[in-house]
Amino acid sequence: MEYYLAIDIGASSGRHIVGWRENNEIKTDEVFRFPNGTKRQNNCLVWDTDSLFENVKKGIKAAIKKYGQIKSLAIDTWGVDYVLVNRIRSLSPCFAYRDSRAETVIDEVHGKMSFEELYRRTGIQFQPFNTVYQLYDDMKRGRLDRANDFLMIPEYLNYLLTGVKMHEYTNATTTGLVNAETKEYDKDILSALGLPTRLFGQLYQSGTRVGLLLPEIAWAVGGQTEVVLCASHDTASAVEGIPMTENSPYISSGTWSLLGLKVPQAITDEKSRRANYSNEGGVGYVRYQKNIMGMWVVNRLRGELCPDKPFQQIVEQARQSTFNAYVDVNDNSFLAPKSMKEAFDGALKCKPQSEADYFRCAFLSLAISYMDALDELKANSGKDFDTLYIVGGGAKNSLLNELTEQVCKIKVCALPIEATALGNLKLTGYARLKKKCKRSTKRKIVHRKNNRSRQTTIGIGGSNM
Repeated sequence: MEYYLAIDIGASSGRHIVGWRENNEIKTDEVFRFPNGTKRQNNCLVWDTDSLFENVKKGIKAAIKKYGQIKSLAIDTWGVDYVLVNRIRSLSPCFAYRDSRAETVIDEVHGKMSFEELYRRTGIQFQPFNTVYQLYDDMKRGRLDRANDFLMIPEYLNYLLTGVKMHEYTNATTTGLVNAETKEYDKDILSALGLPTRLFGQLYQSGTRVGLLLPEIAWAVGGQTEVVLCASHDTASAVEGIPMTENSPYISSGTWSLLGLKVPQAITDEKSRRANYSNEGGVGYVRYQKNIMGMWVVNRLRGELCPDKPFQQIVEQARQSTFNAYVDVNDNSFLAPKSMKEAFDGALKCKPQSEADYFRCAFLSLAISYMDALDELKANSGKDFDTLYIVGGGAKNSLLNELTEQVCKIKVCALPIEATALGNLKLTGYARLKKKCKRSTKRKIVHRKNNRSRQTTIGIGGSNM
């Protein structure tokens, strides 16, 4: 039996899931879970990448201890955020996308290349935290002068495990710097903004081998395994993990709700730009989707109002509420408020009278935001839909699913499965059973070991597993 490890890290938690094929079915086992979240440092929101890496190693150790040999592992996380690397060290801090630092440079970026042109080239929706604005802010602060690479979060974790730096395509598309047609970093954008081209290397597809664990890492986790690229943007892996019988719209429901449709090529017309639809990398297709608010508002309300109350109890109490007011959950006031309750109070004319009212309002508001996004999706794609697939943590919320079905007038197929982990496993372990690279190419890899840099030329070749 061959075992594979999917390491799926979200903004609030991470999990290590071992997968294997048995009787022509994929079996999974969660062997490790850990909390994640931002912390405030010097009045900025940042990620604790040291803690992330320690937990990644703990989970690998747990998987090897339970299953012995792990054939390969792959890591996926949220998009947009990255780590700057100078030779072998990271440049602290690693800013979180919810930090507002980059908002001050947005107009300056658009003065050098208009958002209309950025969208025409990349097809990536506007978000004030897009990587393109974060990197430009770093450049103005002089941080890029000290960096010789930037690595998206999964790529950075891969680098710490193997010493190999590789840029993965699906996550790179979330930067707003990848050309939708060439599927490589857009040199004209880099030139217009003055971003140093040395930071933007070749992009690799899922299934590409990164390398073996460094000896010291293998010793620490109790065994050796190979690190492989999955679709390292978690939504890209989640879409691969949805067992669709047809090409229907989907919602990957987590901290954010990612609502979209698989399309053969990017749709970058004016209607799509105005509707703020994004064209992010998929596996042989484009994910035409919209990034809208998700369980973030619910989780924040729970943290303030009833942190110890079981979630199922919260849902059942909200079901009994008759409060039918709603808010625009995609308004910036809900992005990172000091108090989510106060954000709701400020947006509502009629104030909720109970905890249940707040949660029903949140669930109804999410369902209405889904309806608006679906209406835009129908208009922009020229398609009509009978079914909406929902995966991720939000798929377990029966009341939200019912409200979505009622408001959107569509059949909801809620799949409370670890779709991201399944897609991760499918793209790394199982996909490589079907396909073998026809030839080996050469690339230069920078390895990290014992606080020194060394360069080696290795071949990239595929082989059946």
